[in-house]
Amino acid sequence: MDLCYIDESGTPDVPGNTSHYILAGLSIPDQFWRQHHTQLDEIKSNYQLDEAEIHVAWIMRTYFEQSLIPGFELMRHERRRAEVNKLRRAELFRLQKVNRRGFRQTRKNYRKTDAYVHLTLRERRQVVTDIAKLISNWGVARLFAECIDKVHFDPMIAKRSVHEQAFEQVVSRFEQYLKNSDAGYGLLIHDNNQTVAKRHTELMKSFLREGTLWTQIEHIIETPMFVDSQLTSMVQLADLCAYAIRRYLENQEEELFDLVFQRAHRVGQASVGVRHFTSLGCSCKICTNHA
Repeated sequence: MDLCYIDESGTPDVPGNTSHYILAGLSIPDQFWRQHHTQLDEIKSNYQLDEAEIHVAWIMRTYFEQSLIPGFELMRHERRRAEVNKLRRAELFRLQKVNRRGFRQTRKNYRKTDAYVHLTLRERRQVVTDIAKLISNWGVARLFAECIDKVHFDPMIAKRSVHEQAFEQVVSRFEQYLKNSDAGYGLLIHDNNQTVAKRHTELMKSFLREGTLWTQIEHIIETPMFVDSQLTSMVQLADLCAYAIRRYLENQEEELFDLVFQRAHRVGQASVGVRHFTSLGCSCKICTNHA
């Protein structure tokens, strides 16, 4: 059985605050799960991130407090964390008195980045690069992704919302891969979001009954299993893949993209697992490699 871990990057809202919405699925044969999980844990341990969630968008931010600490890069990890937390506590106390809305947003930002404050920006970027290199070397893994340029997406024509279109496409391509390979059956494992969980469960039920626009569903069992990404490391890798694709399409950032795109499912020379829904004249690497 293949386990396909699914996560997203960007917002499906139109217009939203991103021009693209990416839904990515990283598929791994079940017999390789333990080996791959162990390799990921080794990288996390190297950076003292053993229990941390790999949430790339938060990892890759600049943490202003670090720039205020003289000799930060020369400190041990424990000292770095202590100095950052001291400045953050002071800032929260200040905001409580003068800006309640700013206090709530800043507290959220601190909570989301707390696990990574002992690492410099250079080190955090290296963590993400090391994990992307790991994924690129997993020859049995397959990447499926729908990348929707919301400028060119019309839900009235598609008769689907952005996230529904993306989910149908990823499900269809994963099913075709299972059908044409020796993988047997597959299971979708999705990052948990209560709103998305209900919608995608209902969609999957209809796909199992009626098929998608592209194929009958005969090899994907059950509806998606929704898990807490904080507790399920492999879902975090789907997050990395989705982030890398979106940053390439929106900002032309190629380093992470080139690594994870190596795992895009291919038939011959064509990358059929990843599609960019955009204008016909697009010359990005996804479009030029797609069938």
